[in-house]
Amino acid sequence: MTHIDNMPHILKYGITHASSPACNPDYIPIGDGSLIGSRSAFITPAGKILGDYIPFYFGGRMPMLYVIQNGYNGVRAIWPADIVYLVCSIEQIVAHKLPFMFTDGHAVDHLSEFFGSERLKEIEKIVDFAAVKELFWKKEDDLDLKRRKEAEFLVQGDIPLPAIAGYVVYNEDAKQKLLALNVAEDKIAVRNNFYF
Repeated sequence: MTHIDNMPHILKYGITHASSPACNPDYIPIGDGSLIGSRSAFITPAGKILGDYIPFYFGGRMPMLYVIQNGYNGVRAIWPADIVYLVCSIEQIVAHKLPFMFTDGHAVDHLSEFFGSERLKEIEKIVDFAAVKELFWKKEDDLDLKRRKEAEFLVQGDIPLPAIAGYVVYNEDAKQKLLALNVAEDKIAVRNNFYF
C-alpha cells in the first residue's frame, strides 16, 4: 500500500526502498513510523535487515490499513481514495529473479517464522490463507489470528515496474488519477471492499 502521490515515482522507477539509489526524495509515508523504525533495526534469520525488504501482505483489509485510515497510534489518518494497493504476483517476483522470503505471520512478531525461497512450494501449507482472508481479526477463541492474518511476502531490494501486476483503488476518482498518470485501465481495479 502506498499514498497515491507516490505513484508518479513508482511509475518511473518501480517500487524502491529507503536506501535505494533510486529512492523517492519526496516519498509520502502512510504507515506507523515506530513500526517502520523497528523494522530497520530487526535482523532476519538470514542475517539481513528487515527494513531492506519491501513487504507485501497476501490480502486486503489488513489491521495496518485500519490504523492508517483511522489515524490510530500516532499515525496520520489517510482518506482511502489516497491509498493504492500495489499488486505483485509471486510468479513475477520469481521471473525477475528478485530475492525474497516470506513469513507465517507479522514479521516482527516473535512467534512468526521466516521461510526462504526454497520453501516456496510449501507456501499454501505455511501461510494460513483462511486467516489472511478474515475480515476481522479479533476472536476470543483465536488470539493468534491477527498475527497470522498479517503474514508477509518480503522482497529484497527494488522491484521493477514490469513486476507490478496492477493497482487496486478505492473509487472511480482514484482510478481517474491513475489513468491521468498513463496507467493502463486494465491494470486498475476499483475495490472499495478492500478498504474500511
